[in-house]
Amino acid sequence: MLKIAVPNKGALSETAAGMLEEAGYHGRRDGKELIVSDPSNDVEFFYLRPRDIATYVGSGVIDVGITGRDLLLDSGSPAIEVQGLGFGRSTFRFAGPVGAFSSQDELAGVRIASSYTGLVRSWLDARGLDATLVHLDGAVESAVRLGVADAIADVVETGATLRKQGLETFGDPILSSEAVLISSGGEHEGARTLRRRLEGVLVARRYVMVDYDVRREDLDAAVRVCPGKESATISPLRDDDWVAVRVMTESHDVNRVMDALEAAGAKAIIVTRIHAARV
Repeated sequence: MLKIAVPNKGALSETAAGMLEEAGYHGRRDGKELIVSDPSNDVEFFYLRPRDIATYVGSGVIDVGITGRDLLLDSGSPAIEVQGLGFGRSTFRFAGPVGAFSSQDELAGVRIASSYTGLVRSWLDARGLDATLVHLDGAVESAVRLGVADAIADVVETGATLRKQGLETFGDPILSSEAVLISSGGEHEGARTLRRRLEGVLVARRYVMVDYDVRREDLDAAVRVCPGKESATISPLRDDDWVAVRVMTESHDVNRVMDALEAAGAKAIIVTRIHAARV
């Protein structure tokens, strides 16, 4: 039975659970459950703190898990990233008092506060920079004002919280993070099935089906607008002058595609969401 670690709370929890459900798995219905068996899929779910998941998976006690890339790298675990899952995206950056730093090379010898000291230490060591790290579990933005650090390293979204504390980001991002599927590295058919199913969910979220009717004389122009994933499916209609066309296209671009299809002579254009897919 495949053992899967899932975040028990936090920003990743709800989306991870929803993605697994879309992939056909049956997780917990009660938020207090810590272990749930899904015998129909031959898996067992373990609901753990997101920060601990990489440690459990890396030890081999759990086969696979969902956590943040930042948490995986910060943990020092030997677990490996298998696949990005497209949610929980964040950017990890250095920040300091306005005007105090212009380059990350200036971090040598300073105090840096972070909740991700393992990740920051690896980044500094890779560049030969020696700095003192101050580990904090939260409210990192206050560290400089309170005098315990000269700079911070933290997740940055809009930067509004930093500005309120008189801070600004500097240098390039340390890391672009997202939720990832991680593995202990062992071969397991259940893990391969899980990965294929999650890939199917990602494809279904990325693409939509587009159906339309078009005159045969306009078919080539319409297909050039939207050629489909492999090739368009073309079916005859009762009126021999017309055909029905079905294609997959990326959802973010679908309105532009509809405009172009209409301009090419397509009629009865219908867009349908995809529930699941394998490509």
